[in-house]
Amino acid sequence: MTLEEVLIAIVRLLSALPVLWFPFFGGVLALLVDQSDLFMMNLLHLGGVHDYQAFDKYLDQAYMLTFLIVALRWQGRVRTIAVALYVYRFVGFVAFEFTQERDVLLAFPNFFEPWFLFVAADQRFALHERLSRTKLAVGIGALAGLKLFQEFAIHQQRWLDGFTAVDAVKAIWRFLTPF
Repeated sequence: MTLEEVLIAIVRLLSALPVLWFPFFGGVLALLVDQSDLFMMNLLHLGGVHDYQAFDKYLDQAYMLTFLIVALRWQGRVRTIAVALYVYRFVGFVAFEFTQERDVLLAFPNFFEPWFLFVAADQRFALHERLSRTKLAVGIGALAGLKLFQEFAIHQQRWLDGFTAVDAVKAIWRFLTPF
């Protein structure tokens, strides 16, 4: 392992721990740090990251396991759905490891993440008391749709493969501030 991979792995692993005590905010932090490894790769020059897709998918398992540990504390249907979604994505992870085909990840989208965040947000902010069932269902559907689009953009279309994270931020900034 390169020093760059070690540093990124330490940051990613440590970022998963707050989920155990603060499920919603820890989950958001873990997902933000998951995205930050792209910036770290662009800004650190300590040997590089070899086979980023595999490296990332293994590190994803850290926060996914903390999500699962928290979800196992839940009761009823939300727990059952969380475990099923975790197992579904884990099967996709294993299939990806055997095939090394990124399209496999599109066949096994990570719906566990948005489900976890939705339930954690509901438990933190009592969304079920504030929103109708219809609005809750629309919210869950929107989260699932966004996640599916993200999987499609990253693994099927590979729209971000030609960008560094820094380049992507610069492109977004130029788009938002054209003058």
